[in-house]
Amino acid sequence: MAFEYKRLNKTTKIILTLLLIAGCIVLTYMLDKGIIGTSYTVRIVRISVIYALIGVSMNLVNGFTGVFSLGQAGFMAIGAYTVGVLTIPLASRPNVYYLVPISEKIQDLVMPFGVALIIGGIFAAIFAALIGTPVLRLKSDYLAIATLGFSEIVRAIIANNQMWPITNGSLGLKSIPTFPSLFIPVIISTVGIAFMVLLIKSSYGRAFKAIREDEVAAEAMGINLFKHKGLSFIISAFFAGVGGGLLAAHLTAIDSNQFKIMVTYELLLIIVLGGLGSVTGTVLSSFMICSGKELLRWFDLPHSIGTWKIPIFRPGLRMVIFSLLLMTVVLFWRRGLMGRKEFSWDGIYNFLRRWPWRVRRLIRGDYSKKQEEVTPNA
Repeated sequence: MAFEYKRLNKTTKIILTLLLIAGCIVLTYMLDKGIIGTSYTVRIVRISVIYALIGVSMNLVNGFTGVFSLGQAGFMAIGAYTVGVLTIPLASRPNVYYLVPISEKIQDLVMPFGVALIIGGIFAAIFAALIGTPVLRLKSDYLAIATLGFSEIVRAIIANNQMWPITNGSLGLKSIPTFPSLFIPVIISTVGIAFMVLLIKSSYGRAFKAIREDEVAAEAMGINLFKHKGLSFIISAFFAGVGGGLLAAHLTAIDSNQFKIMVTYELLLIIVLGGLGSVTGTVLSSFMICSGKELLRWFDLPHSIGTWKIPIFRPGLRMVIFSLLLMTVVLFWRRGLMGRKEFSWDGIYNFLRRWPWRVRRLIRGDYSKKQEEVTPNA
């Protein structure tokens, strides 16, 4: 007997969605007030939601539009340094720019965090528009190399204080005001991700997906390839810049070494593990990777049995185990955790219903390894 796919009614979905939102708000409040968890837990949640926003912005280009871009770390650096420069209190600036004075044009300029965050995103978007004109005409590996080179150029300029006496060169920035509440990064990341979800579901999003599937066919249908690629690239850069600004406030101190190529590779890992073309998968994988790396720190610490020190436990073992776990996930889920699927109450409901159905088939002895036949319920 085929499995019958059932759908929940609209009222039930609305109630479940409201309950989920209320649960997230309550959980965030309890973490923020220290009712549950520790300050370490709050740091993990903050970095996870920030990387979720940046990961979705990268997936917008790579997963939904099919443009292989690796310049996300450069846009993050632009947003992070913009927020850092514009929000450091005047009283703290002599302790930050103690080697080379800050430029006289902005030495007395201080802006609220929200304004600085938007400006950082706009600067990143402007840079994306400037480099997008020549770069987006390239394809495949050439485009990836060009955007990766841009990211390294941005980092080199930031590190050179004599060329750009604003970023404090290799000394970096410190005394950046942090978040007064966990709600700030959570709300900003949620709003940013929600905007990109709405964009993906719009006519522009359908054009992005058409370009991803077949550029020739998309152009034949009247889609302007350069316009839509540029739009996707600029919006992605804007939210990457916003994410970089959030990261600066989270860390309270930044330097150019924090935006090396490995940051881009880590973001690429997040979107591949979650699923290229899946917002839900990207959010889930960002939490998995950010929390997983922290929870596995136990393996980096020395451990002993009595007086005998176990030699295998040493710094670096955490990343070895983490890499093995990721390889295992990739082997069993080659298209990522979600593939191109998204979160839906219908999917969860039928997933929970399917397991008892499988058990009954196994008991009857007619279980097959072939893909199960599913009869949709109209």
